[in-house]
Amino acid sequence: MVPLATDFDPGHSIESARRALAARLQSAGIEQPALDARLLVGAALRLDLTGMVTQAARQLAPEEAARLEAYAQRRLAHEPVARILGAREFWGLPFQLSEATLVPRPDTETVVELALEIFRERQASHQMRIADIGTGSGAILLALLHEIPGAFGVGTDLSLTALKTARDNAAALGLADRASFVACSYAAALRGPFDLVVSNPPYIPSAEIPKLSIEVREHDPHLALDGGNDGYDAYRALIPQASERLAPGGALIVEAGQGQARNIETLMIAAALVVDRPPKADLAGIPRAVSARKMPP
Repeated sequence: MVPLATDFDPGHSIESARRALAARLQSAGIEQPALDARLLVGAALRLDLTGMVTQAARQLAPEEAARLEAYAQRRLAHEPVARILGAREFWGLPFQLSEATLVPRPDTETVVELALEIFRERQASHQMRIADIGTGSGAILLALLHEIPGAFGVGTDLSLTALKTARDNAAALGLADRASFVACSYAAALRGPFDLVVSNPPYIPSAEIPKLSIEVREHDPHLALDGGNDGYDAYRALIPQASERLAPGGALIVEAGQGQARNIETLMIAAALVVDRPPKADLAGIPRAVSARKMPP
C-alpha cells in the first residue's frame, strides 16, 4: 500500500488533509469516501464538525498527522470507520463497540420502530418488561429504554465481553438502573413474563459468510453472523424460548435477513404465537422486522 505521509505531513491544512483522504478512499473503492474522511479527520484531530469548519485552514500538528495516517491506513485496509473509532451512533445515541459486538446498523432501527409502535398500541398499566436476546452492544434494548420511561430490560449474550460493553453503554446513557445483563444461550436463563422480546440474531447462512464484504466478514464477530446452514438456527432456538416467556398479549420482534420473513413467521406460528401484522420494511423496502404476539388464555 502506498503510504499517505505526503498527504498528512505537518504543515498541511485540515481541509487539504480531509480532501486528500477523501480522494484516496475514493480511488481505493471505499463507499462514502467523503463521509469517512470527515469522520476520521475529526477523530484524529479531536474536533467536531463545527471545529473542522472553523479551523479548516489550521495546519496539522505532527502528532495529528501521525494519528490521521494510522487511521487512513486502517480504513484503506477495509476496517470499518466504527471499528477504528470504537463507537457508532444508533437511534441517535452513542454506543461503544468491542470485538465481540456487531456494529449497529440502520436496518436494525426498524426493530426499534416496530417495538415502539406495538408498545404505543398496547400500553401496559404495569412497568414494561423487555428482553433483548443476543444484545451485543445493547443497542436495541437501550434505545427502547431511552424511549419508554419506567421500562425495565434485560439483555442476554453468550459473550462476556459483549455483556461488559452493553453494561458500559447502559451506564454511559444513564440507564444502568433499568437494565441488567445475563450470560446465557438465547433466553435460557430468563424468567418471564416479558411484555416485549426483541432480537437481532445471527441469520447469515454459513456458506454466505465468505461472500460478505471485508468490512463485515473480517471485523464483525462470526458468532453474531452465522445462522447455520440455512440461516435459521437462531430463530429455531429463540422463538420457542421467547414464546414461553412472553406475557399474554406480549410481542416478539426479530430482525430478518432478506427473503427470510415468511419462514420466520412460520416458526412463530409453530411456537403458538399469532402473526397479526405484516413485517416492517427497512428504508430499502426489505421486510426487516417480523413480529408475533402471545394470545391471552
